[in-house]
Amino acid sequence: MKENQITHNDGHKIIIPFTKDINENIKNFEMLFEDCQDVVKRRFPIGKEQDYWAYIAYIDVMIDRNIIESSILDQLMVQVRQVPKELGEIPIERRFDFIKNGGLTTADIKELTSMDEVSAAVLSGDTVLFIEGYDKAIMIATKGFPNRGVQEPDTEVVIRGSKEGFSEAFRFNTVLIRRRIRDTKLKVKQSQVGVRSRTDIGLMYIEGLVRPSILKEIEDRLTQFKVDAIFESGQLEQLIEDDWKSVFPQFQVTQRPDKAASAILEGRIVLIVDNTPFVLILPATLNCFFQASEDYYNRWQIMSAIRLLRYIAAFFAIALPGLYIALTTYHPSMLPTTLAFSFAASREGVPFPAVLEIVVMELAFELLREAGIRLPGPIGSTIGIVGGLIIGQSAVEANLVSPIIVIVVALTAISNFAVPGQSLTEAFRILKFFIIAASATLGLYGFWLALLVILIHLASLKSFNLPYLLPYVSSNLNDYNDLGDSLLRPPSFLSKKRPIFTNWRERRKLVIKKKGE
Repeated sequence: MKENQITHNDGHKIIIPFTKDINENIKNFEMLFEDCQDVVKRRFPIGKEQDYWAYIAYIDVMIDRNIIESSILDQLMVQVRQVPKELGEIPIERRFDFIKNGGLTTADIKELTSMDEVSAAVLSGDTVLFIEGYDKAIMIATKGFPNRGVQEPDTEVVIRGSKEGFSEAFRFNTVLIRRRIRDTKLKVKQSQVGVRSRTDIGLMYIEGLVRPSILKEIEDRLTQFKVDAIFESGQLEQLIEDDWKSVFPQFQVTQRPDKAASAILEGRIVLIVDNTPFVLILPATLNCFFQASEDYYNRWQIMSAIRLLRYIAAFFAIALPGLYIALTTYHPSMLPTTLAFSFAASREGVPFPAVLEIVVMELAFELLREAGIRLPGPIGSTIGIVGGLIIGQSAVEANLVSPIIVIVVALTAISNFAVPGQSLTEAFRILKFFIIAASATLGLYGFWLALLVILIHLASLKSFNLPYLLPYVSSNLNDYNDLGDSLLRPPSFLSKKRPIFTNWRERRKLVIKKKGE
């Protein structure tokens, strides 16, 4: 008899014996899954004499019924009876191997030696087979989860490039990456997190390209905590990030398999979490959030101009409201005379200071944005457009806000959406209020002080021991090669080396042969 213990999250331990008596094993298994009406259990005979029994268990709908009926039940209840030698004539010590190797017509099987492994297999969507006379069981891979399939990502829309997006199915996501990188050195290290949810997670990387220190660091962090459940990659991100106090994201999040595959080829690691279409890419620097997939699918001149525009948009998204307040409230003399008179004329009759106008309009836009997200698609877009127009126009006509304030808030919002890294724009939404407060208190001094505080914070951030502001700081670590693909996108024939994320022995990615070679 083998005694195996199952430890629950509350520390309570249940000792469950795994015996050679199939009746005892069935009793213990059904005790574990008591009142679980979605668990299908069946005891059935094997062989011609029907005096040798087996027991099968799985969760309904989580499995592929065709595999169970054709590869398991039909084989064991019908085909095994037709073998030249009756099952009863096979020695008892060989029956388990005979059924495992000759009675099942599916390739993905595994021996289970503990009741804890049995329960984990059933809860993962596999089928478990108990055989009379053995203190072990067989796990047959029969996963058949309902899922959306491969659809177009809705958060990273591109004009040119792949239209495939990750789904909630873990194995679908690994396949979408593997079909893009057909290399045996592409590894998938799979494990589970969550004592109760037992969520499948996987680290995908290319052996030789990845830095061993970074790989070991992420593996260590994934084992440093115990949690009830992980339902989304965002929960895991918050548990293993470097600085939990920072509003800036330290992981890239993507729905695009081509973007994840490109990151892997740079020596980075992709962390896939089951039940979510959002995968994590690490390490991540600030520069990574301004790079989009289609940057490398279009001509370098066009995409260089667009990337530069993104950086300008990021500055407007975070600083434009605060800069307007600082100039109009404290330093109007710095404005051209005509522009200053225009601002003053637009604010004529408005009873509130510019700070209050900005804050009220920004909060109104944030409310509209949240309402548009929560409402159904067609209704949400209608509410966002019509609500913004009506509220803005009505507020101007009622002399509650000036027209220039509406323009500033609208331009700030548009600039926010122009940055491809969605998780980075979430940080901008918070920090713009910090700059507004500093500008309203100290004018331009407060404006520049707030920007300096943010810059100092960025300079102190690290993502798995790599400076967050790479390649704008410490660019000499990679012989200044990363500066070429930063503010501008260089021509493809000049991008001959991988970025600093890669193992230093494998930096070269492009070799162009000369004529005659």
